[in-house]
Amino acid sequence: MYSDSFRRVALACAIALFAVAPAGAKVLVTVEEALASAFPGCDISRETVFLTEQELSAAAELAGEAVDRPLTVRYLARREGSLVGVAYFDVHRVRTLEETLLVVVTPDGSVGRVEVVSFDEPLDYLPREGWYRQFDGRPLDDDLDLDRAIRSVSGATLTAIAATAATRRMLAVHRVLDRREAAP
Repeated sequence: MYSDSFRRVALACAIALFAVAPAGAKVLVTVEEALASAFPGCDISRETVFLTEQELSAAAELAGEAVDRPLTVRYLARREGSLVGVAYFDVHRVRTLEETLLVVVTPDGSVGRVEVVSFDEPLDYLPREGWYRQFDGRPLDDDLDLDRAIRSVSGATLTAIAATAATRRMLAVHRVLDRREAAP
């Protein structure tokens, strides 16, 4: 299903994502496994995009927080030539350590799924898998926030805050890139 070059790129991304992780880091799923699970039977291509200062500012406004990484890597999944989704990996700090989330965006711009790829904090701070399902189908709007459409998690409040912010950030970056591609 995947070409050798895709496998090499996925492995390189996995190494890049996790090379700086502390020795106790918990890689829950590899990049390749996460993409295969999110897009079964699809052809997946990797694309590196650089956001301009204006695009970063627009994304930050949409997300409601800073978007300060101009380099964005996204994975476009196609089945029989039609786009079925775009995946982004967001690495961010939870409390004192990092977490990596896969955020899948559907063609209509809503969340397809959110999945934890790695989690460096103690696993006690990780919400149950079912908690992440409340992001599925959500668009980037004011309700995509804790204590609105997204429930808080007792004992994992900082993780819930970080996951919600990451999802908003990736949806905002996706929307900005869609605008770029739609521009004449």
